Amino acid sequence: MLHAAGLAAQAEAGVLARRREARGAGQAEGPQEMTVARPAVLVVGSLHYDIMVKADHLPRKDETAVGTAWYPKFGGKGGNQAVAVARAGAACRMFGAIGDDAFGRFLRRALRQGGVDDSHVATLAGHGSGISVAILDGAGDYAATIVSGANLQMNPSALANGGLWRDIGLLILQNEVPEAVNLAAAQHARQRGIRTVLNAAPARQLAPDLVRLVDILVVNAVEAEMMGADPVAGLVGASRAARRLADRFGTVIVTAGSKGLAAVGPDGAAFSLAAERVPVVSSHGAGDAFIGALGAALIEGVPLRAACQTASLAAARHVGTAEGPAATVVGGSRPG
Repeated sequence: MLHAAGLAAQAEAGVLARRREARGAGQAEGPQEMTVARPAVLVVGSLHYDIMVKADHLPRKDETAVGTAWYPKFGGKGGNQAVAVARAGAACRMFGAIGDDAFGRFLRRALRQGGVDDSHVATLAGHGSGISVAILDGAGDYAATIVSGANLQMNPSALANGGLWRDIGLLILQNEVPEAVNLAAAQHARQRGIRTVLNAAPARQLAPDLVRLVDILVVNAVEAEMMGADPVAGLVGASRAARRLADRFGTVIVTAGSKGLAAVGPDGAAFSLAAERVPVVSSHGAGDAFIGALGAALIEGVPLRAACQTASLAAARHVGTAEGPAATVVGGSRPG
């Protein structure tokens, strides 16, 4: 839970109330393409079949660590954020690519079970689905390696499909797909007057053309430093980093893990939010939970500060929730 959690709870309650109202007006739930004209979030990004390994500690260089368990999990920053948007109560559509394999079927099924419109997720013959292998240690920290597979074969020209943008009011991007895809998506969004949120993870050099199209940048402490900010050790450092990056991006949110976050709005107004301590089960996916809840709040017209509070609360709940074989995907199924 976070300081000023009352405002966050009010914002979250408003999102869920509007969702219930939409359902009562005839919105169908489930895996079908969205048919009701609600403001929706479009997530353009990666889909990975995650193999999660539990171990007492993360291996050092040249060390073979002994694990205690493993399980499959739906993943990819794009997929995780799309499901998090839907879980937070907003309509969400996904643009991505999977392989024509068992992993791809697993990923599509998970999107549908999570309430995400998957009608613009391409199945690519001859390419394997993206995967990742993550090791979780006893303290809840993790390290991961990804193999992008079909995610690197996404077709930027497919973003010109008018149906993809129907009812879309917010675009969310990450850095696990080719920059040409992100650039094309941001260009289409700008042409339609749609705001673009870039979660610049993993950090990489960004083309100036893409930087100019980003309305809201979200990075963690490490990514902020890699993008030119000073090292971030707490909220004071996060505030400095946000101001530094705001010279290029306008609205910036820098998350600092258990310390909280700092942000600079489009008018230059800055604020920080301190996080209360929560028992950490695993930090894996906390950033994606934050982005999804942030997007769901913004699409409902929640102001930036309250949206950040709601997103921080969602991330705090996430790190304190155990995951495992019973929760590998939204419905707990395995590939096949």
